[in-house]
Amino acid sequence: MTNNSKTTLSDDKIIEFILESNDSRGFEQLYNRYYKKVVDKCYSFLKNRHQAEDMANDVMSKAYEKLSTFKSTASFSSWLYSITYNHCIDFLRLKKKLHYPEWNQENALPEIIDDTDEDFTELNYKNLMSVFELIHPEEKAMLLMKYQDGISIKDISIALRISESAAKMRIKRAKTRAHYVYKEKYNESL
Repeated sequence: MTNNSKTTLSDDKIIEFILESNDSRGFEQLYNRYYKKVVDKCYSFLKNRHQAEDMANDVMSKAYEKLSTFKSTASFSSWLYSITYNHCIDFLRLKKKLHYPEWNQENALPEIIDDTDEDFTELNYKNLMSVFELIHPEEKAMLLMKYQDGISIKDISIALRISESAAKMRIKRAKTRAHYVYKEKYNESL
């Protein structure tokens, strides 16, 4: 596999080459395609560029180590972003000692909330991103995975190591919390 041919190959073909030949040089192409995107995803959680770069290197190493477990039923990018989100959430859980079920109990939503099915498309993006900093990192990750990256509920549940029904419930709760915090902070009706 020449360097020139790797640039035109799909992710699946590159992965197939790596696994068949046991040649780690093929991963360099995947690294070059995705490293900056992984850094940006890590930065969205950590708000520290140096730390995000270190975390992205960890994620890319982990992806390489687990490459044999990749199933091409999902795209490589979705699989990689799942690893990224999971790695960042695990880091923040340890750093901030945030266990989601306990945090959710301590930060219960008022029962009078209108449980809306509205999307985020009508909300101001900058304001929405500031709201995402006020909710639990796991809720933020689930909303970004679902609405920004288009990752399926099944893949979200796998990434977060929870059942699909728990993922659906948590996404619904995260969406409700984000709408509630948005309305409270910016005094805007949806």
